[in-house]
Amino acid sequence: MFAKLTLATVASMVVATAAMAQDKAVRMGTEGYYPPFNFFDSAGQIKGFDIDIGNALCARMEVTCEWVTTDWDGIIPALNSDKFDTIIASMTITDERSKVVSFSDPYYFNSVRFVAAKGHGLSGAMPADLSGMIVGTQSATGEVDILEQYFPDSELKLYPKLDDALLDMETGRVDLVLASQFVLGDWLKSDEGSCCEFVGETFIPDFAKGTGIAVRQDDTELRDALNKALAEIVADGTYGNIRDQYFSFDIMTQPQKTSELFGN
Repeated sequence: MFAKLTLATVASMVVATAAMAQDKAVRMGTEGYYPPFNFFDSAGQIKGFDIDIGNALCARMEVTCEWVTTDWDGIIPALNSDKFDTIIASMTITDERSKVVSFSDPYYFNSVRFVAAKGHGLSGAMPADLSGMIVGTQSATGEVDILEQYFPDSELKLYPKLDDALLDMETGRVDLVLASQFVLGDWLKSDEGSCCEFVGETFIPDFAKGTGIAVRQDDTELRDALNKALAEIVADGTYGNIRDQYFSFDIMTQPQKTSELFGN
């Protein structure tokens, strides 16, 4: 789950936390259209699992969280342009993203799954099952890479927001949507999601290394402070209490990889 901490690492984390406390505030960047992880409530306030974890980390670091929302497509450039200090928006840790940002330790593993309208007639969601079908997903996500690599005979349709893909599935403009199992599970419980159901197995991209908090590459003090705070809230039960408000299962267990399910 989390790497063992050496004395040198602990010492650097203590220094990092002290430095963070002097700044008093950390600007947390997120999206707001990915329930139950990050979303706007009826009063326009940002809420969700990501937000609760971020607030718990800030409390442990003795700083104030200042939440900033932005579109997903531009969220990494916004971080590197100093619009905020972190991205805590259910971002998958990948080698490609790690070339431009630095990640904390994983704070959960986000499995993905297909959904389709009830009565779809599918027995599964393997590449052969979805040949010739239109599959929607959110742009600039790991799901795009999965569909391009393993589902070349399906038509891929991309959307700036997942809500738009789900709306098109409800109205029959796409056959299936691929996204986070957690997000889709929450949507299926809603009135809008009553039209649809899960299809096939859950899995995680081969390139995925869990879900982390992104910071600028040179911001090692903040990354170390976040890792220290994350380890502490896991150890003292704070993390588990937050998780239990949203999920009834362990989200720190890594599911099967795409290559294991679909073949290399």
